[in-house]
Amino acid sequence: MAHSHEDHHHERPRDLTRNQGLVLEALNRADGPLSAYDILDRLREDGLRAPLQIYRALDKLIEQGLAHRLESLNAFVCCADAGCHRVSMAAFAICSGCGRVDEFTDPEVTGRLVAWAERTGFALERTTIELRGRCAQCGKPAS
Repeated sequence: MAHSHEDHHHERPRDLTRNQGLVLEALNRADGPLSAYDILDRLREDGLRAPLQIYRALDKLIEQGLAHRLESLNAFVCCADAGCHRVSMAAFAICSGCGRVDEFTDPEVTGRLVAWAERTGFALERTTIELRGRCAQCGKPAS
């Protein structure tokens, strides 16, 4: 899968456990989103054998704002924008042609969602928006 990945690298925070560091590094090195089992396959030689080890590490990385779960793909990516977590919002454009995933933020959309949450008393924890379609390189689908 092609992936715009050059801006998805994070320095490893000092407070990560060994497993969290290994999982983050696997995501950093990947060309695209990885499932938990993809990560497990890449880390077997490092001694990680149980899916639960991977899921626990992923939960912590997501909680710390270092990774995101793409619900529609059931896969994980590194966070491209360390600032996105201050607004609890991440948006992804996922190409159905080549599999490229671009992360972006839109302050106007974020503002509207935050305003709605405040107006309704909804305690917003995290917002993930996923756009599915075709990137500029793949073009429009044949009709």
